Amino acid sequence: MWVHAWGFLYSNYFRFWLKWLLRLLTGKGELQRLLGGAVAGARRTLSVEYSLESSKNKVLRNAVHVEEAEVEKCVRDVMKEKKIEQKDTGFKTNLHISLLQISGYKKLYLNVENLRKVPYDSENEEHEEQLIELWNLLMPHENLKARISKQWCDIGFQGDDPKTDFRGMGLLGLVNLVYFSKHYTREARQILSRSNHPKLGYSYAIVGINLTEMAYSLLKNGALKAHLYNMVSGLPQMEHFHQFYCYLVYEFDKFWFEEEPESIMHFNQYREKFHEKIKGLLLDYNVVLTLQD
Repeated sequence: MWVHAWGFLYSNYFRFWLKWLLRLLTGKGELQRLLGGAVAGARRTLSVEYSLESSKNKVLRNAVHVEEAEVEKCVRDVMKEKKIEQKDTGFKTNLHISLLQISGYKKLYLNVENLRKVPYDSENEEHEEQLIELWNLLMPHENLKARISKQWCDIGFQGDDPKTDFRGMGLLGLVNLVYFSKHYTREARQILSRSNHPKLGYSYAIVGINLTEMAYSLLKNGALKAHLYNMVSGLPQMEHFHQFYCYLVYEFDKFWFEEEPESIMHFNQYREKFHEKIKGLLLDYNVVLTLQD
């Protein structure tokens, strides 16, 4: 209750007077201070994003919704509105980077969401090729005897046709699994092997799809902003989302074996504990959560 009350008072009263006082003391507006003082990355871009969203000026508020192609014009409009000389290249460059990151995050979410909405279609040749590629990457020394086969359980699917397991995350779940297996093949095979542990084992593919949902939800609610703003000086791409997913898969496997759950029946409990751990890490302004090649 007090947190919400303080937030309301700060946004509606104290923030105005604080901005006024700092402008009086420094001779600079809030955006000039943010773009001139903070180092590149999440701290600066998150502060710029909050400043623009909180502004009473329509031009500034609209800046957080700008498309990539409109960023350059938007920078000029903001500078004109705030009476900042166009020759101030530092302000112009830093605002351009922050707006690219902000617009890029929104675009990345839309791209991820669109992929999630694509249902796995066994009649689609590209979908089927990706599924077979996943098998070949994880089980290079064992031929898949048939498209519908109990062998799929060997890599952690629930039944003899994996398409039913992609219902929640659509094609996004498969693309994530293939990406990790292709770019971190050795690690993927090691984790698959560990997932077959007689006591601590879990369903590799099913858990992988579950972690896709985790990555997706963190992107959707904005929790990945600090990570992506630190990682990419510009537009975050689908590649960067996949990289974060790879981090989750690798770290969850370590977490699972460190925790030593009593059985797979406690998966949801430990999954939530891992989720809270990741959310805590993402609160750090300096966070970057990736695996290194």
